[in-house]
Amino acid sequence: VKLARDQMVFQGKTTPELLTTGCFSTSYIYTIETDKDEEGLANAEKVLRDLGLNPSADDCKATRRVCQIVSTRAARLCAAALAAVLRQIRDNKAAERLRITIGADGSVYKTHPEFSRRLQKMVRRLVPDCDVRFLQSQCGSGKGAAMVTAVAYRLAAQQAERQRILDTLRLSREQLLEVKRRMTEGMVLGLSKQTHEQTSVKMLPTYVRSTPDGTENGDFLALDLGGSSFRVLLVRLRSGKRHKVDMHQKIYTIPQETMQGTGEELFDHIVQCIADFLEYMGMRGASLPLGFTFSFPCNQTKLDEGILLKWTKGFKASDCEGKDVVMLLKEAVRRKQEFDLNFVAVVNDTVGTMMTCGYEDPKCEVGLIVGTGTNACYMEELRHIDLVEGDEGRMCVNTEWGAFGDDGRLEDIRTEFDREIDRGSLNPGKQLFEKMISGMYMGELVRLILVKMAREGLLFEGRITPELLTKGTFETKHISAIEKSKEGLTRAKEILARLGVEPSTDDCIAAQHVCAIVSHRSA
Repeated sequence: VKLARDQMVFQGKTTPELLTTGCFSTSYIYTIETDKDEEGLANAEKVLRDLGLNPSADDCKATRRVCQIVSTRAARLCAAALAAVLRQIRDNKAAERLRITIGADGSVYKTHPEFSRRLQKMVRRLVPDCDVRFLQSQCGSGKGAAMVTAVAYRLAAQQAERQRILDTLRLSREQLLEVKRRMTEGMVLGLSKQTHEQTSVKMLPTYVRSTPDGTENGDFLALDLGGSSFRVLLVRLRSGKRHKVDMHQKIYTIPQETMQGTGEELFDHIVQCIADFLEYMGMRGASLPLGFTFSFPCNQTKLDEGILLKWTKGFKASDCEGKDVVMLLKEAVRRKQEFDLNFVAVVNDTVGTMMTCGYEDPKCEVGLIVGTGTNACYMEELRHIDLVEGDEGRMCVNTEWGAFGDDGRLEDIRTEFDREIDRGSLNPGKQLFEKMISGMYMGELVRLILVKMAREGLLFEGRITPELLTKGTFETKHISAIEKSKEGLTRAKEILARLGVEPSTDDCIAAQHVCAIVSHRSA
């Protein structure tokens, strides 16, 4: 109409039919743009005559060209929008190159002789980092509705089965209140001399009788042994209106063979680390008060003595259990014959945590550790501690709650996964509460759940790889990475790919959900 009014076609003439909205059907474009030129021009002439026009050959060519321009623009705009979708998918998958299939349907796509080719060509030009295949749907709107229903039904069934597995790790408020009641009962039994042996919550006296008040002053050497690394620290306390703590430290690793070798090898390694630190600080030959953070269950009768009850956290060094760890360290120092140490206190890491925070806030009376292992301590009234003489004042009690449940009190909330972890541990039947909470076991717990879901066809299309079946391949740090709000799914894909599976987006979402359930139960 515009071209005719501008005297560019049809000798400037229009007809009532041409001026009627909808008279030029989209189907006319298909016939006019046929790949055979003569046939296309003939079809153009027929369409124009049906609109009451008397077209020349040039009019038919012009009409054909208008049809080509309109359909090409439509294809290119569609391609641009598709390119945005493909780029989003590629970014979601964090893939360098995306290989993907596009299901296509619709009368224009299927009927127009050139539309699909133009569309596909432009898509490949706009996203060269994507390998795109177009698959034409057959009866997409009809069959597709049935497919959507079938997929939804399958996903709902899979989700129900996953939830069935994960429901065993969900604890209700009533169950948590019952855990609290049993813990309270165990603590009371542990504090009493008559019932101390009847409970797994040992409530060990630490002989720490006060929290800091801010007047502490001086230089102190500290040792921290509680996992696969060992720290030596120099701590400088300065009292005053604004009390100050300066700390210098060095971290040393403890090889697996040393953790599980002989006690003499372990303590010789610790002393070698101390010697290295003193040399590093230019303090060789110095004699400073020493605090030894020894994060394993110990029975104490005084501040500078700790009888190791049992190893935890993967340690199994021989000839240590039942012995005073301070004496073991002193003997190693004598063997080294390079320096001497003034031993003052042996404490648990929970006690150390409480005292450190107590220096900042006098109201701090509880210490909590959730790391490789888990434990808590608190300041108890001395009159409640039957294991220690005297009733006046207070003393810090090390609960050793990692062993809570070793007497069977948690059997009703332990799952098949908890039992499998326990069977494969270095200390079966011990530290059962810790095995449900701590970092040493959370990653393995997730791996066991993923294996079960894969075996039941609920993940990874039922594929199970040797890596997925290998103990320890899913680390606790992976849970933290996967649960991050923004990049969590990307990290899930990377981590699962390292386990040899090719996870779908649904698999990654499911793995993220498993991680959340495990960490939620732990907390």
